[in-house]
Amino acid sequence: MRSLVWLKEAGAEYADVELLEGLTATGVAVGADPVPYRLEYSLRTFPNLTTEALSVQSSGAGWWRSLDLRRSADGLWSCEAQADGELDEPLPGGDPLRLADAADCDLGLSPLTNTMPALRRHLLTVPGTVDFVMAWVSVPYLSVVRDEQRYTHLRPHVVRYESEGFQVDLTYSSDGFVIDYPGLARSIP
Repeated sequence: MRSLVWLKEAGAEYADVELLEGLTATGVAVGADPVPYRLEYSLRTFPNLTTEALSVQSSGAGWWRSLDLRRSADGLWSCEAQADGELDEPLPGGDPLRLADAADCDLGLSPLTNTMPALRRHLLTVPGTVDFVMAWVSVPYLSVVRDEQRYTHLRPHVVRYESEGFQVDLTYSSDGFVIDYPGLARSIP
């Protein structure tokens, strides 16, 4: 078990993570953008580091949302969501049929979920570019959409992440966790 802490531009995140027979994690984050929020999550992957389950709850002044996103061993997604109070759109949840070709979830504003694709495809040490489809979860709204992403090995432990005109070079620790996500978060040793 390893505890990780990231300081963010507009908040912080803490996660307890275990990387044995897949990845399991529980975490909490606070943020101020686009509205002040508190977020709690649990994540579990299959042994091959593809997503099995992501459960997330977010809350703020006068509202809360929850999301239970699951992927079967056959690759079929299910998505259950709830909401109460007043928070602007989008609503939580999404169409699991649109996620059919996704193998991973990507929790918005969290550097943790950049671990799975980079480790699974050995991009921390092996040159190459790999395209992925993600079930991207917006924070704090918890809406889920299909998102195409590209990861490119630049040098040992540095991987370029690209998505819809956005690009950033991520620095990873030797065990595969993001330690520097420019513009978003930096880990605290």
